[in-house]
Amino acid sequence: MTNKPKFSKNILVIDDIESFVNEICLKLKSDIVSVLRRKGGVIGISGGIDSSVTLALAVKTLGAENIKALMLPERDSSPDSLLLAKTLAEKFNVKYAVENISGALDGLNCYQRRDEAVKRVFPEYNATEYKVKIGISPNSLNQNLPPLFLATIVDSVGTEKIARLPLEEYLQIVAASNFKQRARMSMLYYYAEKHHYAVIGTPNKHEVEQGFFVKHGDGAADVMPIAGLYKTQVYQLAEFLGVPQEIIERTPTTDTYSAEQTQEEFFFQMPFQEMDLLWYAFENNYSTDEVGEVMNITATEVARIFNGFSRKIKTTEYLRMSPIRH
Repeated sequence: MTNKPKFSKNILVIDDIESFVNEICLKLKSDIVSVLRRKGGVIGISGGIDSSVTLALAVKTLGAENIKALMLPERDSSPDSLLLAKTLAEKFNVKYAVENISGALDGLNCYQRRDEAVKRVFPEYNATEYKVKIGISPNSLNQNLPPLFLATIVDSVGTEKIARLPLEEYLQIVAASNFKQRARMSMLYYYAEKHHYAVIGTPNKHEVEQGFFVKHGDGAADVMPIAGLYKTQVYQLAEFLGVPQEIIERTPTTDTYSAEQTQEEFFFQMPFQEMDLLWYAFENNYSTDEVGEVMNITATEVARIFNGFSRKIKTTEYLRMSPIRH
């Protein structure tokens, strides 16, 4: 039995990245052509690092002529997302379409349902004068407790008001917001079926395993080529594949709520550079003492973080389940 390597901050560095990428591409080609029996792929791109690397891998695998990129903005999307997505598509010479899904979301009363819940927390809130976001209390990680969710509204001059989200309002805001990911996936499958293509999903390892996705939304796809990659490895691939530097340097965001919000603030609770190493240590059963020494934190803090990872896996397991068949 091979001994596992000594834990270090370089343990996720990919030594032979060319071979690593070639293996992903070979598997992706086999999945799409031989298993799914499709002639190309459709990818939703947002100007984020994950969808950008996925597009670059797909182009390397199947050729730009067999890839269709979709940009799916809506009312709350950052204008930067569309601009960067277009830059990416042009860099890799991929044909793209822009489908604004705001009308579909209006038809589903997405914004109205969300705003009803926000107004129960902040009576003064209206979508014209305020922006809104939700996130996890930064204290939740250190208290070894289930996450406490907060809502933030931001007025036109940037003044923030923050309040704890009661469970009913939290659930309604999330349920309404999830229309966005599900509407996008519906559009991706429209284009995939139109062209006899596969839908190529963009979630990374943390999103899949910690449950940071919407079931039947961004969690629905035919193949997910970076679902086994840590975020720092996604960045390594981005540099190798020539993803535009402005995308590599962009702070990862949810691009779901009208107020600007990072993925760390909304869900992960720590920088991905630290999270990657801690998650690797967690799933490979490194001792809390060894990990704490490398990460310059106490073994108790490591154990608390590991417990948080276990909790996320358990509470989001239903998201990864196939339908229960009788």
